[in-house]
This record gives sequence, C-alpha cells and structure tokens, in this order.
Amino acid sequence: MHFDRAVIAPNLTPYNADFTPDTALYVAHAKRLLDEGCTALAPFGTTGEAASLGMNERMALLEAMIAGGIAPERLIPGTGLTALPDSVTLCRHALQLGVHGVMVLPPFYYKDVSDDALHAWFARLVEGTGRSDMRIYLYHIPPVAKVGFSLALVRRLVSEFQGVVAGIKDSGGDWDNTAALLSEVPGLTVFPGNELKLARAIRAGAAGCITATANVNAAAISRLAGNVEEPDASTREAEIDRFRLTLQRHRPIPAMKAMLARRDNHPGWARVRPPLEHLSSAAIQLLEEDLEAFVIN
Repeated sequence: MHFDRAVIAPNLTPYNADFTPDTALYVAHAKRLLDEGCTALAPFGTTGEAASLGMNERMALLEAMIAGGIAPERLIPGTGLTALPDSVTLCRHALQLGVHGVMVLPPFYYKDVSDDALHAWFARLVEGTGRSDMRIYLYHIPPVAKVGFSLALVRRLVSEFQGVVAGIKDSGGDWDNTAALLSEVPGLTVFPGNELKLARAIRAGAAGCITATANVNAAAISRLAGNVEEPDASTREAEIDRFRLTLQRHRPIPAMKAMLARRDNHPGWARVRPPLEHLSSAAIQLLEEDLEAFVIN
C-alpha cells in the first residue's frame, strides 16, 4: 500500500465490565473508522491503551479484526515493547497475518541510552523477526516514552535497513523535527502524530497523519486530507484544529470514549483500564458543553 494523504486511526479499545477487551465492539469500531474514510488503522498505540494490553490480548484482537473482514494490509499494529523477545514475537505474529507493517516504539524503560544502543536494539529486532519483507514504522513520542529517535538515528536506520525501516509517526509535537524528517531523510514515509496543520504537512511531503481524534472525527479529517488545495481548505482545517484543541483540554482517551459511549449508547465505551480513570459525570458534562458547538462527522 502506498500512502498518499492518508488518515490513519490508532483505534480505541473498548472493555467489558470485567475489563477484558470487548472484541465484537472493537472490530465494529475498526470497521466503522474505515467506512468513515480512514485509510488504515494503527491498533495498539497510545490511544488504544496498548501499554495496558497483554501480548496475548493484542494478538487475539489483531486476529479478530482480520477474521471480521478487515484487510490485513490496512493494519499497522503497534509491536514495540521494552523486552526485545516480546517485540520480536509480536512482529512475527503480525507479519504472518499479512499486515502492511508494524509500528515500533524505542525500548523506553531505560532512559539516556545512546543512539548506538537503540540502533543495536533495532538491528536485533530485524534479525530476530527474520523477514526481509517487513516494514517498520518508528514511533517517536518522547513526551510520553521519554526516549525518542534523533534525526541522525533515523537516517542511520533508514540507510542500513532500506525498505525495512519505512516510515515514522512523529508525535513529538515539534514541527521543526517533522520538517527535518521530510526534507533530510529521503525515502522515509512521515506521518505527523495529529491533524493540526494537516494541509501544511501534506504540502511539505507528509503522507498524511496518524491521529487519535480520527476515532471521533474521521470523516472531516479525511475530507480535508484529500482536498487540501480547495479554496475552503483553510476554513475546514481551522475548524478541525479547533475541535482537536478543545478536546485536548480534557483527558483525550477517556473523553473520546465518553463521546462514543453517548453516540452508541454503549456503556462499554466509557471504560478505561486502570491505571487510567474514566471521566466523572461532572467532567462528561463539561466535555459535552465544550463540544456542543461542533458537528462531528
């Protein structure tokens, strides 16, 4: 799959009353996101509460999406864990199912590690997976992981593992870094980690975006991505940005889940797995008041 003006959703994970994943609702939501215009899905990222999901749960949910009719080539699951053998296992499993690629965090528990150390980890990941046809999308999110990818390391990985290290999701929140990736790493597919200023990113060469708010605003973001040259693009982009920034004033994961719980009248959407906390009734009321002016999708 070639990504051009793509909107990719890191899909949310609903839970049953016992906090096991609600597989049927998970698959239904994933299919709806694709129907609403998402090009692909990136399950098991920050938004999908991946850090709270076990390896077996991730593998079962991935299998359920494909069994439910989602084409594996439209999936880029998160497979980056701190333990190298676990990441190898998740990568092998995903690739055997035929996914487009995998999204891999740097090993993030140990801080202040060198680029050489991170390079060694990724070299062993590629070797351990044993697939010359694999595609790795680096997941750069230093505000959360506290470990990221320097520009020099990205260049080195792309050069050494040509065709394997294929892209990056840049969730660092620093446009200068995104711009440098676009201009200084030839052949790298670059996805900003949100839709803010999406038109500017696409014009600069970005492949689109991977954005949490596609879970609740996919159609509008997808329309903008496909029509950044239209005369009203700046107006529509400003409205999309305003919605995103309004949502960010709340806790985004439980806030989006509260929105889906209301939309679908399904209590499973309101649940987040501990240690995350659901929104209180008062917080939900404030969220609804803040978003009252927006027409979603």
